[in-house]
Amino acid sequence: MAAQPDLHASSPRTLTLHDFTATSITGEEVPLERYRGQLVLVVNTASRCLFTPQLRDLEDLHRRHHDEGFSVLGFPSDQFHQELEEDEQIEVFCSDNFDVTFPMFSTVKVNGPEAHPVFSWLQTQKGGLIGGRISWNFTKFLVSPEGQVLRRYAPPVPPSRIERRIREELGAGGA
Repeated sequence: MAAQPDLHASSPRTLTLHDFTATSITGEEVPLERYRGQLVLVVNTASRCLFTPQLRDLEDLHRRHHDEGFSVLGFPSDQFHQELEEDEQIEVFCSDNFDVTFPMFSTVKVNGPEAHPVFSWLQTQKGGLIGGRISWNFTKFLVSPEGQVLRRYAPPVPPSRIERRIREELGAGGA
């Protein structure tokens, strides 16, 4: 895994989503700089969760707004014991059952000392009902084209309820 920024170091500038890397579900190291200029919805997903059908709605959002400069980024997590064991199984499940084409990343932890740095950073940017900690699968973070967190959405919030904000952001200068 590529070096990640130090979340605790004093820095002359603020960190953004674009300062991190993540491993794709197929094993490629992806600099999240790749998403500079795009409005992004970062979601921790799971294949065996009450909210798993949200994958269909997330894919719909991704397809409807991708050409306008929007992308969903899915990060499977087994932190709540609702994910398949292997990334390959997750990829097949998401593709076969929900026709997912948005970028999916390798399974990560979202809380605690072993949390992926992206999720540690996201939690410092926008807290939830229980502080920064992610309470469940399908927590969603809307991130600006500049890489700053605009809003955090709780797991039960359906992606369709986020679409209005996505349209507003894309109309307000999104790519």
